[in-house]
Amino acid sequence: MIRRLVEQNYFQYMNEPTPEQIRFWLRELRTPRLLLITAEAWPLEANGEAGGRSAVAAAISSSEERVAECLDLEEKYERDRDRLYWQPLRHELEELRRGMRR
Repeated sequence: MIRRLVEQNYFQYMNEPTPEQIRFWLRELRTPRLLLITAEAWPLEANGEAGGRSAVAAAISSSEERVAECLDLEEKYERDRDRLYWQPLRHELEELRRGMRR
């Protein structure tokens, strides 16, 4: 869902983006091809964001395969963080459900 929303923003404003939009795209795009295009179109901004996101660094080097790998790792990392965040709540809900059965 986030991927589609960021893509929509990109296509809506790609002809006259603000500096903030360009930085947003470089931080949030999850589509390898669009990240490559963005890094190529705005190299100064891409260089500024490359230190914080390996997918941008890969896009600067024009490696679509590497960009895709980096994006996959980002997604895995976020899914792991999400799972860890919800784990205690899931446990608590399970305990509540067990208590209701008694």
